[in-house]
Amino acid sequence: MPSSTAFTRRGFVTASAGVVGAIAAMPLLAACGSAATTKGGVTSKQGLAAILPDYVPLTNGPKPDIPGVVGANGATSDPGFLTYPTNLVKTVSGTPGSGGSYSAIIPLWGNIPAANNAYYKALNTALGANLAVNPANGNNYGTTLPTLVAGNKLPDWINIPSWNNGNANTGELTSVKFADLTPYLSGSNIRKYPNLAAIPTGGWQSAAWEDKIYGFPCWTSGQSFAGPLFYRGDVFKSKGIDASDVKTANDLYALGAELTSKTAGVYAFDILWVAVQQIFKVPPNNPGDFIIQNGKVLTGFDAPEFLPALEFTYKLAKSGYVHPNALAGDTNDAKQRFWSGQVLVTYDGTGAWGASDATSGQAANPGYVRSAFDVFSNDGSTPTIALAPSSGMTSYLSKSLSSTQIEEILELANYLAAPYGSYEYTLINYGVEGTDYTVTSAGPTYTKQGDNESSEAIYQQLVTPQSAITNTGFPSITQAYCAWSANAVKYAYKPVFWNMNITVPAQYTTVSGMTEVVDIVNEVTYGTKTVADFQTALANWKSSGGQKMLDWYTGDVYDKYGDGDS
Repeated sequence: MPSSTAFTRRGFVTASAGVVGAIAAMPLLAACGSAATTKGGVTSKQGLAAILPDYVPLTNGPKPDIPGVVGANGATSDPGFLTYPTNLVKTVSGTPGSGGSYSAIIPLWGNIPAANNAYYKALNTALGANLAVNPANGNNYGTTLPTLVAGNKLPDWINIPSWNNGNANTGELTSVKFADLTPYLSGSNIRKYPNLAAIPTGGWQSAAWEDKIYGFPCWTSGQSFAGPLFYRGDVFKSKGIDASDVKTANDLYALGAELTSKTAGVYAFDILWVAVQQIFKVPPNNPGDFIIQNGKVLTGFDAPEFLPALEFTYKLAKSGYVHPNALAGDTNDAKQRFWSGQVLVTYDGTGAWGASDATSGQAANPGYVRSAFDVFSNDGSTPTIALAPSSGMTSYLSKSLSSTQIEEILELANYLAAPYGSYEYTLINYGVEGTDYTVTSAGPTYTKQGDNESSEAIYQQLVTPQSAITNTGFPSITQAYCAWSANAVKYAYKPVFWNMNITVPAQYTTVSGMTEVVDIVNEVTYGTKTVADFQTALANWKSSGGQKMLDWYTGDVYDKYGDGDS
């Protein structure tokens, strides 16, 4: 069972196979097809207010053991379930479909089931429609999408991850190839579809382009954080270290000497760069992340908090407290270093905090416990933690569909968006009991046939209910994760252009990646380049076209549409 039903590209990569993790999504950017074009994609705060669907929490769904907590700036922690519900309540009455036939393409990482298998047939029977889902290799999906577009072979329903928006040219496709769902879903119109109405508002913001709703959000979470700073709870306990005493960057650094034993092959830290940024209150600074200063758009790298954070991370790299393999850039074995106790403090996405991790960690050390520091700041002041986009994927319908067909698919989508632990959710994610899964103390467990045919990540790539936190068989993990989340949402904030879909003109496609800057930053965190090298790289990037892109953001996005809902 997954630690969270939320999903993003990094979350999937950082979690082990089959686990859908919830961590930071990529910025919602797309490259525009014409160098002269600046129209397309951008959503405005005022426009969204006029078209966003009503949010109506379900009253007839399974009740979580740990309800979500409302935090700051619209953040909410995801609900937690300590066990899989045994009373599988139905949230949809009757058969949603009316016999239509539709094609769909989604990305899938891992085993791709055979077409027309028993699991698909069971779902189509329940849906009352022939929904032919064609999973494509997720690793190659970024190249698959342009081929489909160029060959005019887009299906009726397609998933486009946010990190593939540029490859797919999503900003222009929305008005040219995809159906406008605003008349069906805006405001109170969505109340016709209760499960869709229960998806948090942020998910629908991620699915909006040019102030219209074009898609269904997938893997929506109200706590879309990059991830915690983790520590080995069992080791800290044995050493008498109270993690709550770590309240500043200096406190963290002091752990280095206390935990590192080079003769035993034990180091305090792995690479902590992402966590250090949260500690120093650095705004998001991935390519596509920005700040506003004096009415001008600047990169996240320009934030005054960035240099102190980078200097601290460089200091860590030179301290002797960071594992040498981590400093060599070996990320593949980062989890193994943590499981085996070679590293005692690490950063990872929230997708790493789950039952699969506990199983692997306990195989290396029976007492293994992954724990997380509560968010704190470098100087002990009130901490902050940035929200990433609310959903990492969106699915779209073909513009060639008739209104009758769209209305039928909306009924199918309402069924597919049934909440965690419901009758529909169980069928969608596990298939038919006795054939695809059996019920054990750990909840639904795939049979051999289910392993080959069904998947939790097939139909949920079309539309997904609000994320839930669950680790059946490991309730203490769910309790700890929910407690961390409930605390973190109190300090959440929305960064500049949060949840805004922005179409970048084609002439800035290359420069927007900021590859040369990102590479130098990574090397600084490894201690092989200096902070001065980073400053030089950033200046070179600006003089090589980066500043022109920033000027475009100022004049064509910020001045016209504002900074979103930040």
